Amino acid sequence: MGNMGTFLLLATEHSELAEGAAEGGFGLNLDLFETNLINLAILVGILFYFGRKVLSNILTERRSNIETAVREAEKRQKEAQIALSQAQEQLTQAQAEAQRIRKAAEESAQAAKEALLAKAAQDVERLQQTAAADLNTERERALAELRQRVAALALQKVESELRTGIADDVQQTIIDRSIAQVGGS
Repeated sequence: MGNMGTFLLLATEHSELAEGAAEGGFGLNLDLFETNLINLAILVGILFYFGRKVLSNILTERRSNIETAVREAEKRQKEAQIALSQAQEQLTQAQAEAQRIRKAAEESAQAAKEALLAKAAQDVERLQQTAAADLNTERERALAELRQRVAALALQKVESELRTGIADDVQQTIIDRSIAQVGGS
C-alpha cells in the first residue's frame, strides 16, 4: 500500500508541475487530455502491478484454503470409514452374541423340558406305587374285616346251634374253646 501512496504523491506533484508551467514555468505540456491519459496510464500500470500481486495473493490463499478443506474432508472420510468398519465389527459381534444367547436359551429350554418330563415320570411312578400300596392296605383291611365278619357269623351260628341242641356244660366248653381260639390268635 506504500506504493499506492507514492503514486498519489507523484500524481499530485505532476499536477502541481503542470500548474506551475501554466503560470509561466517550465515548458511542460499543458494539454489536459494528454495529462489525464498519462495519469490514467500510470494508474493502470500501478493497478496492474499491485493488482496482480493482490490477485496472486488472493488466489494463493484461496488455493491453500481449498487444499486444507480437501485434506480435512479426506481425514473425515477416513475417520468415517474407520467408524463404519468398527460399527460393522460390533454388529457382527452382537449378532454372534445374539446367536449364542439364542442357542443357550434353546439348550436351557430343552434341559428344563427334559427335567420336567423326568420329574413327571417320577411323580407318576410314585403315585402308582402309592396307589398300589394303598390298594394293598385296602385289600388287607377288607380281608381283615371279612375275617372278623366270618368269625362273628361262625360264632353266632355256633351259639344258635348250642342253644338249640347241646347241653349247658358242653355248650360252656365250646364257648370257652372258641373264646380261647379267638383270643389266642
